[in-house]
Amino acid sequence: MKLKNILIVVKDIEKSRQFYHDLFGLDPVLDNDGNLILTEGLVLQDEKIWKKFLGKDILPENNASELYFEERDIEAFLEKLDRYYPEVRYVNRLMTHSWGQRVVRFYDLDGNLIEVGTPM
Repeated sequence: MKLKNILIVVKDIEKSRQFYHDLFGLDPVLDNDGNLILTEGLVLQDEKIWKKFLGKDILPENNASELYFEERDIEAFLEKLDRYYPEVRYVNRLMTHSWGQRVVRFYDLDGNLIEVGTPM
């Protein structure tokens, strides 16, 4: 068995596509009308489709999972984040763990948790 994709729910696929392209360089691979597969296997699904499928409300900022990215030049990444998305909501600003890894956590436009850390 092989894990193929990670799916997150978004309100506006175009805005989210731009967000993930601007910050992480992810590009569209396949657009299936409400399901947009990006490079690296991230899938953006329209909130309306997900709500209809589940029959339940979406809970943004539920802190039950996170997308994790690594970036060597984390200062340059933070400058880009502040330049493109100054309204982003941080969980924690840049910090250093006891083992030396530097990380930042924030929410995307729809409340999906993201962590960016330096390589271990």
